[in-house]
Amino acid sequence: MYELKNISDKELSIPKMIIFDYGHTLIYEQSFDSIKGTEAVMAHAVKNPRNLSVTEVDEFFQQLSRDIGARSRKHGIEVHFMIFLKLLFEYLEIELDITPQETEILYWDNAAPGVIMPYADELISYLNKNGIRSGIISNISFSGTTLAKRINRLLPHNKFEFIMASSEYVYRKPNKILFELALKKASLKPDEVWFCGDNTDADIMGSSRAGIFPVWYESSLECYYLNRSSDTPPDCAHLHITDWRDLVNVLDRLRV
Repeated sequence: MYELKNISDKELSIPKMIIFDYGHTLIYEQSFDSIKGTEAVMAHAVKNPRNLSVTEVDEFFQQLSRDIGARSRKHGIEVHFMIFLKLLFEYLEIELDITPQETEILYWDNAAPGVIMPYADELISYLNKNGIRSGIISNISFSGTTLAKRINRLLPHNKFEFIMASSEYVYRKPNKILFELALKKASLKPDEVWFCGDNTDADIMGSSRAGIFPVWYESSLECYYLNRSSDTPPDCAHLHITDWRDLVNVLDRLRV
C-alpha cells in the first residue's frame, strides 16, 4: 500500500534519478554495540602505556561521543569519525598497527553490521533495468569511502553515481546545500529527482525544501537511533510507502 499526500497522481512524472538515504532506508543496522567495536580495534593496539582495558577505552569513547554528538547535531554539522578516532587514541596514548580507515571499518563492522532492507536489492535492480539513475546522501560520521565499501558489498549490483556522506561535507541533512550539491553532481533540476528516506525532518522536509519530491519510507523494523515519538508526519507533498515494492508499483504506473 502507498499513499500520496498533498499531491495527485496526475501531478507526478517518472523521475530521472532517485536519491536515497542510507540507514534504515537501504541498509538495516539492528543495533549498535560500541564495546564490540572497541574490542575489535583494541586487538590492534601496539602501545598502551596506561594499560587501559577495553571497557575503560570504550567509556571514554562514549563520553566523547555524547559530547561531540550533542554539539554537532545542535548546529547541524558532522564530525568525521577518523578525526574523532585521532583525538580518542592520541589522548589515551594508544597506538594501533592499522590505518585510520582500517580502524574505522573494523569498528563499524563489529559495532553495527548491516544487512539489506527488505526488497531494497529488487528495487535497485528495477531502477537499473529501467534507466532510472540513483545516488545516496547519508547523515553519517563514517567516511564516504567506508560507507561506499559497505553499500557496494551489500548491494553489489547498484549503479549509484555518487555516495555522499555528511562527514565529507561538514553539513548534515536537512541542510539543503547537500541536496543542491547532489543536483549539481547529477546535472539535473529538482523536479527531475525524487529523494527516499525514513527521517521526516532530515530526509522528507529537507529534500522538499530543495524542490525535490520526497518519498517517506516507513519500515516496521525497529531502529535503535530513530525516535518515532518525535518523528511527526511531514506536511509537504510526498509519497508515503512501507515497502519498496510499493515504489516499484508507483513507478510502473507512471511509465504507462
